[in-house]
Amino acid sequence: MTLSPDIANLERLYATGETTPEEVVREVYARIAARGDQPDWITLVDEDAALERARNAPPGPLYGMPFAVKDNIDVAGLPTTCACPAFAYTAEHSATVVDLLEQAGAILIGKTNLDQLATGLNGTRSPYGIPASTFDPAYISGGSSSGSAVAVAAGLVSFALGTDTAGSGRVPAAFNNLVGLKPTKGLISTHGVVPACRTQDVVSILALTVADAAKVAAVACRYDEADSYARVAAPPFAVDAAPRDLRVGVPGGPIPFFGDTAYESLYRAAIERMAGLGAEIVTIDYAPFEQAAAMLYAGPWVAERLAAVEDLAGRDPGAIHPVVRGLLLGARGRDLQRLLRACRVDPGLRTRMGEDGSHAAAHGRHHLHHRRHTGRAGDAQYGPRRLYELCEPDGSCRLGRARGLPPRWHPFRRDADRSGFVRRHARLSWRRAA
Repeated sequence: MTLSPDIANLERLYATGETTPEEVVREVYARIAARGDQPDWITLVDEDAALERARNAPPGPLYGMPFAVKDNIDVAGLPTTCACPAFAYTAEHSATVVDLLEQAGAILIGKTNLDQLATGLNGTRSPYGIPASTFDPAYISGGSSSGSAVAVAAGLVSFALGTDTAGSGRVPAAFNNLVGLKPTKGLISTHGVVPACRTQDVVSILALTVADAAKVAAVACRYDEADSYARVAAPPFAVDAAPRDLRVGVPGGPIPFFGDTAYESLYRAAIERMAGLGAEIVTIDYAPFEQAAAMLYAGPWVAERLAAVEDLAGRDPGAIHPVVRGLLLGARGRDLQRLLRACRVDPGLRTRMGEDGSHAAAHGRHHLHHRRHTGRAGDAQYGPRRLYELCEPDGSCRLGRARGLPPRWHPFRRDADRSGFVRRHARLSWRRAA
């Protein structure tokens, strides 16, 4: 069967009766088998189970659309490995975003390969094999959402979920001629997603067209109370014509291409094409972006990656890919690791603050005060930006929410305008329960 799995095409075929979800799923598994032993997948849903799902798919905006998820996203009854067998476990519940997609009629085909622990941008750091570019097996697929990108680009699924902390969804999408959508943090729930860098992680969408990505996003973007970074009232995604006054920013100054003249030529050609389409090309100062990116792999945020898997790193460091292990263990001793540990809520700890923001009580050695622009919790400094990250859009606190505490017991509360700046800083304290 010659079949393009893009959503618009399948919607048309279903509407005219030219095919059915069951027939599409059979074709998907036939294509997977025809590709042979490829390292694109870590776990496939049993074909009979997928066919049963296709026969009983609920009507919805994604009715009959086959999809894949990166194997750091939970699916009930299937293993979650993060491309690290020693880390693997069988998920009891699906991630919120997977539930939403299946409720909309989408049909899960399987879980895809990735750079181990979602750490990498090339797609080569997995014990399950190295997915290759769909254009030339001599080239990498990009990562860390390598398998998800290849599954979509090879026509095996209509779309796939990846994750994107520092480019892990957009890089493999670009390398395989796909659309890679990284929504604003909090629009798609990360509940049920193994964290790489918890405060920066985003679930991404890899699709064949912009319209397909927007359609999936319309289903996936839902406020989820279980997600500490959830955003309320997400704006709808829409596909509009490019504005006539489109301005495209490109980095100013020299750009390192590391001797790859072909890559440099394609980059220059892309800019010229944009200009030819009427866009205004403007140069930007790229230095701040470069500095921010460096924080994720060469700066303090590496400590957060280590915090996510520190039990495994301490128990069996040899189970981690050498490159990933070197990166993670290099974060030991960084100040941020102490900060992240300080932010964890101990089971014996209770927090309290009055509804008016006044100081309620403080007992034991766990004290936190925030006045003006700084605060202290043990040795950890909390400035306005950090306090904002701990606050929820409804004014509650993710630490309190994680413990299931009522809002009046939450250690951090806020009032924030739409620009996201903290407008009120209260004096706060921790207390240890008796």
